Amino acid sequence: MEEDNLDIRGGSYTETERELDKKLRPLQFSDFKGQKQIVENLEIFVKAAKMRGEALDHVLLHGPPGLGKTTLSNIIANELGVGFKITSGPVLDKPGDLAGLLTNLEESDVLFIDEIHRLSPIVEEYLYSAMEDFRIDIMIDKGPSARSVQLELSPFTLIGATTRSGLLTSPLRARFGIKSHLEYYDADVLTLIVKRSAGILNVAITEDAAREIALRSRGTPRIVNSLLRRVRDFAQVKGDGNIEIEITRHALAAMNIDKYGLDEMDNRILSSIIDKFKGGPVGITTIATAVGEDAGTIEEVYEPFLIKEGFIKRTPRGREVTELAYKHLGKVKYGDSPTLF
Repeated sequence: MEEDNLDIRGGSYTETERELDKKLRPLQFSDFKGQKQIVENLEIFVKAAKMRGEALDHVLLHGPPGLGKTTLSNIIANELGVGFKITSGPVLDKPGDLAGLLTNLEESDVLFIDEIHRLSPIVEEYLYSAMEDFRIDIMIDKGPSARSVQLELSPFTLIGATTRSGLLTSPLRARFGIKSHLEYYDADVLTLIVKRSAGILNVAITEDAAREIALRSRGTPRIVNSLLRRVRDFAQVKGDGNIEIEITRHALAAMNIDKYGLDEMDNRILSSIIDKFKGGPVGITTIATAVGEDAGTIEEVYEPFLIKEGFIKRTPRGREVTELAYKHLGKVKYGDSPTLF
């Protein structure tokens, strides 16, 4: 998948970074931190499926990027003791692509489709019968000689992941028996993740440094692990290799990540709404044009956290910044005109 070659904010992964990322991913439910209720439920569903000797029901995981949808899918396959195939919605642009994947699945295997909301309509139609009846109909030839051939499939589990569940069609959503919405993580859980990852990376870290990284990670495990690796770089080059609070704050400041976990783009979004649009309301496409970023990226990556933390609110007329955004950026609003403190 194209996304496998991207860092959390668009930078390229090296081969070593990709291997590190895999190394930091939990492989069992017992090692997965956070999302307690979801994990407990999935454990029960997996155990019940194994006791019956059946394929697990289809699973839909939705929520913001980086919260563990792919990791949970991999854990499900590991706990079931079955094969794990991975693809993404944009890659499956023809029914033949889907048929090739499905016919190669063995009984109870897990097929993971990332960005499932981006499946083409014709591929989605083929997926319906595969999910319900474990069969697909393939058209052979064209014109008067065209005929349909029915292919039987081994019972399998489809796990779909999406950051935009609202874009899923109702027929597709209804075919998932298990639906779980992943939430942002709190600082306590993220601190545990930092310490676990530091242990795997064989780097010493203090409790206050681990919590500082957790507090600035936007409630997201993927980001917390990325920040840990970057802080480790600073500790090796600028310090003695141990991650302590001073080097942590220095590294995060150098990367323009403030105490709320907001980076340069987050602050540009807030500043643009205040300075160019008098605090809003303003549409998402207008904001995207003003900051030079894709509207979908803003809506999926940046906006959910800004809304959650109370910097932006959605209104029927568009996005508006809150008083917290003015205070955070050191601006005060006199009438319609914000002025620097």
